[in-house]
This record gives sequence, C-alpha cells and structure tokens, in this order.
Amino acid sequence: MKTKLRILLGLLFVGAIGIGIFLIWALTPLGPMPEAQEALQSDAMVEVQQGQWLVFVPRAREPRLGLIWYPGGRVDYRSYAPMAHAIAGQGYLTVIVPMPLNLAVLSPEAAQKVIAAYPHIATWVIGGHSLGGAMAAAFVYEHPQEVQGLILMAAYPASNRSLRLVAVPVLSIAASEDGLSTPQKMAASRSLLPETTQWVVIEGGNHAGFGWYGDQAGDGLARIPREAQQQQVIEAVAGFLEAIGKEEVP
Repeated sequence: MKTKLRILLGLLFVGAIGIGIFLIWALTPLGPMPEAQEALQSDAMVEVQQGQWLVFVPRAREPRLGLIWYPGGRVDYRSYAPMAHAIAGQGYLTVIVPMPLNLAVLSPEAAQKVIAAYPHIATWVIGGHSLGGAMAAAFVYEHPQEVQGLILMAAYPASNRSLRLVAVPVLSIAASEDGLSTPQKMAASRSLLPETTQWVVIEGGNHAGFGWYGDQAGDGLARIPREAQQQQVIEAVAGFLEAIGKEEVP
C-alpha cells in the first residue's frame, strides 16, 4: 500500500508540474509590439473600446457589416489591433475576441456572444490567424447560417470538418515563407474549402507577419517588411468585405 501511495503521489506531483508548465506557457503570449499598442488608441476615424472584447467602431457611418477575429494560438489578441483598426477605418465593425489561456481551441463558439451583442449588424464575417483561423472555420462548420463569410490567415479547417460543400464565401491568405502553416500544408488543405474560395499568397511574407507580435519559433524568414505584408493583408480583407457587403444589400 505504501508503494502504491508513493507512486500515486509521484504521478500527482508530475501532473501538477506539467499543468504548471502548460499554464506558464499559455499565459505568456507573444506580443503585442509597439505598433499594436499604438493602434489601441481611438482617433478621428475609429473608436477603440476595450472591455470583454477589443472593439473597433467606425465613426464615419453606422456599420452594417462586422468582422469577428480569433487570434492565433498563444498570441496576445492585441497584436492584431493595427489590422483591425485599419479595417474599421473603412467602415466595418471589427471585434477581436480574447481567448481563454490565449488558445482559441478553448472557446470556438465565442462568436455567438459577439453576434448577440450587436443585433444592428446585418452581416457577419468571421476570421482568424493560424489556430484562430482553424477555430473560426470550426464555427462556420457548426453555424453556417450565422455568418456570411470566412477569412483564413495561414489557417485551414480540420480534416473532419470540411467546408467543401458549405455555401459561405471564403478568403484564404497564405505566405510563401511561412514555416508553420507551410505552403505545402496550405496546398493540401484546398480540398477542405469551397471551390469558390479566393486564394491569396503573400510572396515573401511569413507566419508572424500576419500580426504584430514579433518573431515566432519555427517560422520562416520573411523577405518583405512586416508593414508590406500587413498592407497586402488589409487590402485583401477590405476587398473581401466590400464584396460581401454589396451582395448583402437588399
């Protein structure tokens, strides 16, 4: 009995250490860089609201289309503020959703609360980066009637949640130097998305260049400045949202 007790206590001790290491890892996310901190400030074009979510509200007009954004795994949600600020400046409500332990896999249904909180928004698009994109795709798989578009950045659906036959417009943005969501992985995922998917590849960009959180272990070396990658991302997203907005106008 004493031996069994020692083994049990040993296992509990090892388990506690493992949980502790995981929590430290999850609770020390990457970013945000100074550029992201600056984008958290309101200006003449966009009001920034920091609360349950990070919300960017366009001032020029009452938005009718909203973008819900899921952050990448173990990335500080504020690292996507520059992109969100720019998109809101073009007239779209943009909501970045902080995730439990900085992991979107722990709350893939978070978009439902956002949608319920803004009943005046007629059209919703959901998107995310890396793990956040995979979870955004999972939300579309479970709730295809609740959103009118999906944006994937260096991300793709799980093989058991194919969106091939889902009638939701999709924009997939990849980067040629991505060392994590590699071009090979992105190419292999094509069969999981609708044939109408819009494919964009940022030549010279990498995985971390989709946000403002610095470098990332295992990533490839970017051949273009982060600002250049971000500009291409914003242009692609804005064009996608504009097209969906036009389709939804009665």
